[in-house]
Amino acid sequence: MLKKFKDLTEREILAIAIAAEEEDGRIYGEFADGLTVTYPATAKMFEEMREEEVVHRDRLLATYRERFGDHIPPIRRENVKGFLERRPVWMVRPLGVNAARRHARVMEMEAARFYERAASRVTDAGTRELLHKLADEERKHSATAGELEERHLTEHARAQEDASHKKLFLLQIVQPGLAGLMDGSVSTLAPIFAAAYASHKTWEAFLVGLAASLGAGISMGFAESLSDDGSLTGRGSPWIRGTATGLMTTAGGIGHTLPFLIHDFRMATTIAVLVVAVELAVISFVRHRYMDTPFLQAAFQVVLGGVLVFLTGILIGSS
Repeated sequence: MLKKFKDLTEREILAIAIAAEEEDGRIYGEFADGLTVTYPATAKMFEEMREEEVVHRDRLLATYRERFGDHIPPIRRENVKGFLERRPVWMVRPLGVNAARRHARVMEMEAARFYERAASRVTDAGTRELLHKLADEERKHSATAGELEERHLTEHARAQEDASHKKLFLLQIVQPGLAGLMDGSVSTLAPIFAAAYASHKTWEAFLVGLAASLGAGISMGFAESLSDDGSLTGRGSPWIRGTATGLMTTAGGIGHTLPFLIHDFRMATTIAVLVVAVELAVISFVRHRYMDTPFLQAAFQVVLGGVLVFLTGILIGSS
């Protein structure tokens, strides 16, 4: 059962503060460790913040031992009502730099609020003065973090981290999504247009296209998520990559499936062909924009594959 803050003794308040500083220091250490390779400048910033938390803990520990001795009761923030529930973002690898910074701001805000309330609860003058000082330091911590960021994140360092962030975005989102979009747009052409020309019924073509798109999305999503866990390749969470691949695969097939909701066969087919042309152009642009592929080369590769699959579907459906 959680304790109410108003029911805490001064001994318990100091014990919580010591445990909180130790935990926050470890979290900042994990942030520094997780960002060292990809974002070295930000990692240095978190390392200095970890060192500040160690100083805070030592000051609290000295006050506690002076008043209550060496035994510290095993009470932590999670045992008291009112504290924010923290998602363990520091355990995720690769670690997102923006998520780490946002989490650090929340930690600083919560620490300052705790020390302010704790100072109003204690009667010992020395302890109250220490808690007020720590509250002031935590309030200034955001400014300190900003100063550390300015010190470490020089123009060159920012450029390096921006390049790393772009690389991670490409590995985790763009590449899996592009692979899914290409597969969904191209692989579903044959079954959709084969069904359309075989039956000359738009509803049957729509059902085939819907089934092919969803099936391809599920298959590609699982294939991508099971391909590797991202721990060595740096490609990020397999669930994120799998979701991006699956959704884009489904979207690629659904795009030229929806026109077959139109009852008129010729109109539905014409619109579907136009949608296919737009999809292939988008894929070519994305490959050129994010994958550094020359536009004409990307367009030729994508369009040639799409046309071959498209003609295969029509030939099979018309036979």
